[in-house]
Amino acid sequence: MSKVGVAVIGVNGAVASTMIAGVEMMVKGLAPRLGMVTEPGKEQLADSLPSLLDITPLEDLVFAGWDVRFANVFDGAMEHKVLPKSELEPIRKELEAIKPWPAVFAKKFAANVEGDNIVTVKTYREEIAVLTKNLEDFRKQHNLSAIVMVNLASTESWLQAGPTHASLKAFDAALDANDATITPAMRYFYTACKLGIPYCNFTPTLINVPALAELADVTKTPFAGMDGKTGQTLLKTALAPMFRVRRLHVEGWFSTNILGNNDGLILNNPESNKTKVMSKASVLDSIVGYKVENHAVHIHYYKPRGDSKEAWDNIDIQGFLGIPMQIKVDFLCQDSALAAPLCIDIVRLLTVAKRAGNFGIQRQLSLFFKSPFHGPGETPEHDLFKQEALLYAWARKTGKIAG
Repeated sequence: MSKVGVAVIGVNGAVASTMIAGVEMMVKGLAPRLGMVTEPGKEQLADSLPSLLDITPLEDLVFAGWDVRFANVFDGAMEHKVLPKSELEPIRKELEAIKPWPAVFAKKFAANVEGDNIVTVKTYREEIAVLTKNLEDFRKQHNLSAIVMVNLASTESWLQAGPTHASLKAFDAALDANDATITPAMRYFYTACKLGIPYCNFTPTLINVPALAELADVTKTPFAGMDGKTGQTLLKTALAPMFRVRRLHVEGWFSTNILGNNDGLILNNPESNKTKVMSKASVLDSIVGYKVENHAVHIHYYKPRGDSKEAWDNIDIQGFLGIPMQIKVDFLCQDSALAAPLCIDIVRLLTVAKRAGNFGIQRQLSLFFKSPFHGPGETPEHDLFKQEALLYAWARKTGKIAG
């Protein structure tokens, strides 16, 4: 199987540097291959994704990408402190070799982000030309058979889709006019679609708009998102089906998060926080089948916690005869360690989808996201177990494809 390139927006960030370091460590036999549904494990299962699909080996993944700060991935990993220096030193050479391309960036959409490694051309079309050259050079340099683009950048400020996003014609006109409603994330996704490169939006940032869905259909580009389901929402989408199955009525669900990494700092900005909270809050009602009136979600930046996020839930339920009960969950997470393996899974599965001729929204990947992409008027599937069934049904249908 040929090499697959992974072009990461935010390549020096905590999640990206953990993902890249993790792959290098696993390839060198320095860490166990755990936490990925696309990697063979010790589980005794009737079937598994690696047995059903042609999965790109970890050894054949090649990483590159864009970032506004840090000279290379090693420097980023050292700053984020997800992995200790002692574990990074054996792969230092490989991480230092990945130096970020200048990023497309707009302070308006990421107020708390600081960095100066930024594309300096004047127009959106020129920016897209720069991104296109980055990807074409990446392909040639490593003789890649495929590339997948992954958005691991900081969450952009809240934006409501509008007329410029309604059709590809309107979007192209807005690009020509450098319209402020065409965000950096949309410019990256537009570039990926133009080149037919599969795209993963692991952030809650708005990119699934009709114009770009139209372009993805034209160029036969598969894409998936949005907002990786790693910690608190993972628990929510596992517990809520239990309440539905047992007809335990959810009276209220109070969720709060504290985190101190760069993601937390970005979410300390009210507009970016709104984007994230809207994503996290959208899952519950569709699973239980009614509106939970007292559903609250809060995210707080608390610097001492670093990447060790704490997600706390208080759930009030009513059982037989309306008797009240409570469930309390305190999940002490390692944020990037939960997110990184999901990104590896998504990259590998999008590669299979592209080879299989799939394009547009990849609903079978809903398992990995808080707010799965869906079409107009469509209700996305949030139930974790139904999402898993959807993924396996697709895998059985797709089967082995020579890569």
